[in-house]
Amino acid sequence: MTRHRLDDVDRRILAYLSEDARMSNREVAQALGLAEGTVRGRIKRLQDRGMIKITAVTRFSGPGAPVMAYIGVRADLHRIAETAQAIARLPFVRFAATILGRYDILAITVVEDGAELVRLVNDEIMPLAGVRHAETALAVKNLKYDYRWGRIIDSDTKVRKLGGSPPPNTSREAPET
Repeated sequence: MTRHRLDDVDRRILAYLSEDARMSNREVAQALGLAEGTVRGRIKRLQDRGMIKITAVTRFSGPGAPVMAYIGVRADLHRIAETAQAIARLPFVRFAATILGRYDILAITVVEDGAELVRLVNDEIMPLAGVRHAETALAVKNLKYDYRWGRIIDSDTKVRKLGGSPPPNTSREAPET
């Protein structure tokens, strides 16, 4: 498998798209001093190589909004990888990783309330082979959420350093929940 690298121009284009993925190629090109065809070609190449995916990001806020739920799982030593894969396949799990520390596996999901979280853990996670223990936490108030973090981690959870300078105003405070 060929390893593709991002150059400075790619990083600068991605910095603008991560702020507003609906920004036109012309707007990005003008902001960066590039030809529109250059921007269009680079975005297409990045998409074709599976390096980027342009998607909508939901903002949760207001009364009755779903909340982030964190599930720390301890698994049988010789079944951690198998158990982590089973958890990652659950349709409600938005993020799953094997970790070092108090837990072997961390799963993140979004739930309507604590009752839904209890049901998901008791009915879906605890019965999985290899699960020994699960602890949960619900986010009470989001202080910061940078929606761009998801683009940094690929399916193998290897960190990609995108570097480059972001467009102005990319850091946002999370809406109060």
